[in-house]
Amino acid sequence: MDRTNEEQTRELTTTLSPSDIDGRRSSSASSSSQSTESRRGSQSSNGRRTRPSVSSISSQLPTIREQRERRALSVEFNNPPTAGSRMSSDETVVSSKKVLTDFRKVASRDPEAEKRRREKVERYTATNQDQRDVYDRLKSWADSHVESTKSIVPSWLLPRGKKTPLPRTEELLALARHHYPPRGEVRVHVCDFGQGHAEHTEITLGQIEEYWQVKPDWVDIRWIHAPLGLGLTHSSVEDIFLHDGEPGREFEKAGRSGWPYLETEVLNFRSKDNFQEMRDVYIFLKNLEEFQEPLNDCTWDGDQNANLHSDIDWRAQHLGMDATYWNLVDSDMPWQLTEGIAMGSHGPVEGLKPIGRQIDKQVLSSHPFFEKSQLVRNPFRCFHRSDGVYTRSPVVSSLMWIGYLLTLSPMAGVNYLDKNMAQHLDEPIDLIFDNENASAVGHVFQAFAEQGTTSWHRRTLEWFLVYLITEVGVTPHNLRQGFNAPSIESAYQLVIQDLKRRRYDPWKRNETVKLVREYLSCEDELTTIKLILHKKVELFQALLQDTKKFEAEDIRTRSEPNNPSGESSQDRVLWALGMVKAQQECFERLMIDLRQSMNALFQLRSIEQNELAIVSDSQNRAIFVFTGVTIVFLPLSFFTSYYGMNLAGIVGTTKTETFFWRVCGTAAFLIVLVVALGAFRHRLRRLFNPRRVHEISMV
Repeated sequence: MDRTNEEQTRELTTTLSPSDIDGRRSSSASSSSQSTESRRGSQSSNGRRTRPSVSSISSQLPTIREQRERRALSVEFNNPPTAGSRMSSDETVVSSKKVLTDFRKVASRDPEAEKRRREKVERYTATNQDQRDVYDRLKSWADSHVESTKSIVPSWLLPRGKKTPLPRTEELLALARHHYPPRGEVRVHVCDFGQGHAEHTEITLGQIEEYWQVKPDWVDIRWIHAPLGLGLTHSSVEDIFLHDGEPGREFEKAGRSGWPYLETEVLNFRSKDNFQEMRDVYIFLKNLEEFQEPLNDCTWDGDQNANLHSDIDWRAQHLGMDATYWNLVDSDMPWQLTEGIAMGSHGPVEGLKPIGRQIDKQVLSSHPFFEKSQLVRNPFRCFHRSDGVYTRSPVVSSLMWIGYLLTLSPMAGVNYLDKNMAQHLDEPIDLIFDNENASAVGHVFQAFAEQGTTSWHRRTLEWFLVYLITEVGVTPHNLRQGFNAPSIESAYQLVIQDLKRRRYDPWKRNETVKLVREYLSCEDELTTIKLILHKKVELFQALLQDTKKFEAEDIRTRSEPNNPSGESSQDRVLWALGMVKAQQECFERLMIDLRQSMNALFQLRSIEQNELAIVSDSQNRAIFVFTGVTIVFLPLSFFTSYYGMNLAGIVGTTKTETFFWRVCGTAAFLIVLVVALGAFRHRLRRLFNPRRVHEISMV
């Protein structure tokens, strides 16, 4: 008789050690694709997972799969289902093949949360489509004005056609608020963390001051994230936040002199179409004078703060700026790789002011996976307050520094690379935070959404800040979803290989110029990325010294870790430092390969030019002989043709030579005049209408 499943399970579990049953310990910040049972089974005092390398992960897949199956059998044996038990709708278990297809995992879903998210996506998609129609009409209106000035024929000779009308003021106002919301309506995320519990609340910037003054008693750390770029609003928000409480423990090494707070620069991917729309809306609407007054009137819609409005007005006056709508929202514009400044900006006047309409044509977009994306850069700045409040844990002799954390960054793109990146790029910007598979900021909250601060090595504000800055600082990467998408390093490697292959294509006119431009563009992109990575390496090296100092202070005060087996701040920084150093070394190798390839291209083209010069010299000699013969016989041909004409002898005509010169001379003069007007049309336009040319150049 065959043994029952229960007997087989009991026999299997008795032969397994506890480590085999538990399997690999998962991180408290592991991917959201893990199931609730998997997370609860692995929520040990460990608090962190082993980070496999790219070369070793494939060899570990069978072992991990086997451990998952054994764990499932163990759970089934220890908690056998009863006959009348049923699974609730909130704990629906489905197979998860979206994230790691090589692993057999189960994921617990929240149908209600998924339904609410789908409704949000549908609502935002409908709004985006309506605003896209208005944008298309605005773009057609702007393009019609520009194209009319590029014609060779003077405008008074062109037929009068029907031009695209400018959208109504109400439509333009809604379009501007859609891409650049008023400061009081900017969405802000508030994340509260306590022991065994965490909550996420979405508010507006008009309510932010009350949320950093009082928090519930159960909350240890309140994290407030506002999507603000470097500008007037950013400067006022951070200043009011820091003056409303006591400063936290200082990061003396990682911070700047006299400014002991953490900041880094983050690379993320934005939708190329959405990025172009943002620039067009900014350029077009900022130059419409009749549109500025109604837009400035709605600048502070929804603001309920006591000090923010007045502080921004004072700051603008102090800096010699106007607190207009566009001066407050222009910091929302992502920075291109070739724009802006690196880490270490000193004030709102150093923020980016977009100038050109067209976005950079990146060579990275030639890779099929990144075809519809644009790699941009954004500052990520962190400000923390402990308010002088700390508690001693009743379980162990440890101090818990509690307080507030404020992060400011307009980063609203994709941080994690996976096979669904195209779908992530199409999602509304306001919903990126809810997508932990795309946003590093959203992932950090979801990592502790179930257990709060229980799995933290130390329940302190500084531990969470280190965790956050390291998680955000190593992006973008494809590690989070198990390497199911190409990394930017491998993408640039393929791009450089394609450039090297095109060096040996047959010579064509202007092709070399295009190829050199792509080489230079690739070099600029790699140089910028290398600079950012170099700054990150310096940041993490300095942060490692600060974490060692904090640990020494805790040991001196006899403060024990809340979770001794958890991931310490030093371990976290060492992991991030190793990842960033590996990225830096990879881009340095790519830069060396690119420059060697470009030097080989120049040498090859120089040899080709020498060959062409030899061929051209032989052709010039033949043309010289032909020109000499032409010079000799051209006057003879002209005089024999001219004096050989006998118009009076033609039957049925009374025309003379005077008629010949009137017709031919007038035709020759008109041809020369039209050619001259076409050749000097730009100078003539600047000479006769300088104001119109200035307006077109602004657009």
